[in-house]
Amino acid sequence: MQSKVKKINFNGQDIYVGIDVHLKNWVVTIIGSNIIYKTFSMDPEAKKLSNYLKNTFPNANYYSVYEAGFCGYSVHRDLSLNGIKNIIVNPADVPTTDKDKRQKEDRRDSRKLAKSLSSGELEGIHILGEQMEGLRSLVRYRSKVIGEIVKYKNRIKSILKQYGIKAPKELDKGSKYWSAKYIKWLKTIKTLTPEGTFVLEETIGTLEQHRKQRLKINKELRRLSTEPKYKKVINLLISVPGIGMITAFVILSEIETITRFKNLDKLCSYVGLIPTTNSSGEKERSGKITRRSNKLLRKCIIESAWVAIRQDPALLQKYGELKKRMKPNMAIIRIAKKLLNRIRYVLKNEQEYEKSIV
Repeated sequence: MQSKVKKINFNGQDIYVGIDVHLKNWVVTIIGSNIIYKTFSMDPEAKKLSNYLKNTFPNANYYSVYEAGFCGYSVHRDLSLNGIKNIIVNPADVPTTDKDKRQKEDRRDSRKLAKSLSSGELEGIHILGEQMEGLRSLVRYRSKVIGEIVKYKNRIKSILKQYGIKAPKELDKGSKYWSAKYIKWLKTIKTLTPEGTFVLEETIGTLEQHRKQRLKINKELRRLSTEPKYKKVINLLISVPGIGMITAFVILSEIETITRFKNLDKLCSYVGLIPTTNSSGEKERSGKITRRSNKLLRKCIIESAWVAIRQDPALLQKYGELKKRMKPNMAIIRIAKKLLNRIRYVLKNEQEYEKSIV
């Protein structure tokens, strides 16, 4: 008489997977029924992980998590395509003990992620669509190019100071804006040594390369601003005082959809326009603006706020009132919040901004 083999069925049960993602391997921890089943290393392939889970825990619900990092959203999309409900988390949001910080290792990180996921302590970040991810890459690349331009300008200034070279008075304004005439003058400089001249020439050449990159990117963004998929949103954003085309693309690529923020406070928190708080007992103190932010977006919004107070009478009036009781840098943060509220309004209601609205 043949004995029947009973097939194990995990129908309706939840299996949680913490993944410490690396380029050459994944360290995976699996938790089921509040018990750590296994921690192991595997090839970085979503299909292999999916097959393992389906064979080991048939008909279960599979949930996974990994920390945001070098691989972007590609791993998330692969996991989702293979039947695993995945989230990506900000590393700063994963509950971490002092021991975890001092004894960091892949297996420990993987277990920590799996435990936090199974206990419902994690909230995933927003997942961009592929088109918007491409736009964000372009906008952030431009930001890096701008950073390189600033760096090489500072290097040139340092070289000039080193050799005691000053620009002619007629080029004072050109030196501020690095005009074509100023660059032409820089190329005529001959320092005391051939080596010093070589360094200056190479630095100027690199600066010019980065400026050409910036021009090329700006032209591409200008072209994209006329395409149907972006035109409407960009036009809504640039109707807000202080918001130009470049800043509009930063806002669009970093936020994608305004409806993912339940209210203005959530949006301000994401941008980084809220103060740090310290609440103990009956005392509650507010400190400086939080360091946690979307750095590029916060920088653009604050810069736009300075422009907006020169273009919008209502914001200028409010800035004047605020400046009477706080420092200008603190006052402009309040204006930035108001500007962000206007941005939220035009995107949510799909209506262009009107200056008469206070």
